[in-house]
Amino acid sequence: MVTFFDELVSQTATKHHNKCALIFKEQQLTYAELEQKVAKLASGLNHLGLKRHDRVAVYLPKLPATIVSFFAISRANGAFVPVNSVLKAPQVQHILNDCDVRVLVTSSDRLRGLQTILTACPSLEHVILVDKLIDIDVADLKISLIDEVTGDTMGPSHRADNDMAAILYTSGSTGKPKGVVLSHRNLVAGAQSVSEYLENTQNDVLLALLPLSFDYGLSQITTAFLTGATVVLLDYFLAGDVVKTIEKHQVTGLAAVPPLWQQLMKAKWTEAATSQLRYFTNSGGAMPLVTLSAIRNTFPNAKPVLMYGLTEAFRSTYLASELVDERVGSMGKAIPNAEVMVVREDGSECDVDEPGELVHRGPHVSLGYWNDAAKTAERFKPAPAKLGGLMLQEMAVWSGDTVKRDADGFLYFVGRKDEMIKTSGYRVSPMEVEEACYQGAEEVDEAVACGVNDLELGQAIVLMIVKKADSDVADKDILNKCKKAMPNFMHPKYVEFRDSLPRNPNGKVDRSSLSKEAKEKYQHV
Repeated sequence: MVTFFDELVSQTATKHHNKCALIFKEQQLTYAELEQKVAKLASGLNHLGLKRHDRVAVYLPKLPATIVSFFAISRANGAFVPVNSVLKAPQVQHILNDCDVRVLVTSSDRLRGLQTILTACPSLEHVILVDKLIDIDVADLKISLIDEVTGDTMGPSHRADNDMAAILYTSGSTGKPKGVVLSHRNLVAGAQSVSEYLENTQNDVLLALLPLSFDYGLSQITTAFLTGATVVLLDYFLAGDVVKTIEKHQVTGLAAVPPLWQQLMKAKWTEAATSQLRYFTNSGGAMPLVTLSAIRNTFPNAKPVLMYGLTEAFRSTYLASELVDERVGSMGKAIPNAEVMVVREDGSECDVDEPGELVHRGPHVSLGYWNDAAKTAERFKPAPAKLGGLMLQEMAVWSGDTVKRDADGFLYFVGRKDEMIKTSGYRVSPMEVEEACYQGAEEVDEAVACGVNDLELGQAIVLMIVKKADSDVADKDILNKCKKAMPNFMHPKYVEFRDSLPRNPNGKVDRSSLSKEAKEKYQHV
């Protein structure tokens, strides 16, 4: 029985010694080979002095070394911090400093891109490079090549399944990304629940397209390794590459978010690439019916599984494939080993068809936000009481999402309480976009971002900018500066340069009126 995250490799290697675990381009690793690499790096991290719960960031694209690093860090009793490979230096700096990362695993080109911020990361002591050594002039920073990081074989260590295993960074509604702390129990329970309703087996081949810094992306790895399946690693560039990869490796399970699905449906699919797909899943936003229809026509033998989740509790609900036509627009019901409730502000259960907040309880509920007691207290609160006499209160995630439940218990999404923008499967805070503008272009006096519904992106970002009065820099040049400080998914679709922004009676920018105005002008449902 798997108890800890790294046992997803070690125990499966015992059962499926020579089974292919990972495929990357022309490289393949069996579970036994993967376990050897994990054990070697884990002992090396231990030799470097990694202590229990020390944070190790992994800033890489989807490579075998990325997967090895996650499990080795866990084996060495550290906490792995996946950093999305599309993030730029300012966002990476925030993550490294926010959770006091001691060790960074990355590549030589990415390290060069971080050179300007390394001196501003005081906790960072060691960098492990996965490709080649380079000289970086940062005092006291040690740099090693991953193949040279080794040590004595590690003995058994004492730990509990509720120990911190990982920190996944997700955008917050009021500024910079915040770290969701996941335990070993969270990660293993998530793999067990998802693999149960997807009916994963060792015969499955899963294509990992999504960022591994997403819980949804990481889930492709955990569910596969729990069941002895094979994972094909692919960073998404062109839809045609996906078609070729699925055909070459006879992929049986495919997961994506709505904007990615829409791009994939524009590709030229062959029968050899589509006939063997057993299921496809969607999360990260509602699936447009026209897109769902196109996917089902493209993959006639695949079962659609529509899901809803949040990083704070992994996956909350799913709609089984046989109910997709019968329960159009539904989020489904709770995943195995979880309970999902719809409650009023006082915690009492809502009536049928009465909108309320979605609350999730069970082993998937994370340990809270790293180093942020206030935000943790807002989102993680005692579960609505159903049993009298309990002395200890169980914590649940209060999602901030408004849903309703029909008479048969099926859930339907209504809306969000906060101003978060859900674009291309990413959660983006308006303040993140605005902060990037201020950091990227000194000519920006004020910036306001908001989201509007969009057929392709889910939501599109609208950015309104007021230049400083003494600026003579062209609008397009200012915008280019701003974009350079943002990852691509944060780039605005609509941009307005204004002379001023409306104010409320308190003198603050009237965000609600700007949001309303943007929706009237740009929104496409």
